[in-house]
Amino acid sequence: MFFDKNRSAGYLVNHMARLFARELQARIAPLGLSTGTFPALLVLWETEGLTQRELVAALDIEQATMANTLTRMERDGLIVRRGDAADGRVQRVWLTPRARALRDPAVTAANTVNEAALGPLSKAERETFIDMMSRIIATRGTGRGPGDEPEGRQAAADG
Repeated sequence: MFFDKNRSAGYLVNHMARLFARELQARIAPLGLSTGTFPALLVLWETEGLTQRELVAALDIEQATMANTLTRMERDGLIVRRGDAADGRVQRVWLTPRARALRDPAVTAANTVNEAALGPLSKAERETFIDMMSRIIATRGTGRGPGDEPEGRQAAADG
């Protein structure tokens, strides 16, 4: 049986993801961030005070991976975990002032990577490309598409 990696959606998506990640890492490393923590920050910049379980669901990753990511983020001074006022067994994740201050430069870095990578495509092709990826993700993953809000608390003004 023949397999042409250059015509394989899975191979190409994986390769493209690695290229995006490599360029993003180069741009956010000077901020003290990594591609491992960036997805969690994106969610928390939109909605602080989530639980680990809510972050796992929002990012569609393994519980152990999220636990390790949060431990690194706490160590790096990006988050603090606080007990839930209504349920002492639950811990909620809050951004530190340092993490909040990194939002604009980190998002700018990500937008720069996206613009450069999608540069060869017309505006209509970009929109179609994003739409097709979103539809595939919605049917292959948890059923949530990119940008769908996780269940959880609204962003706190000063967490």
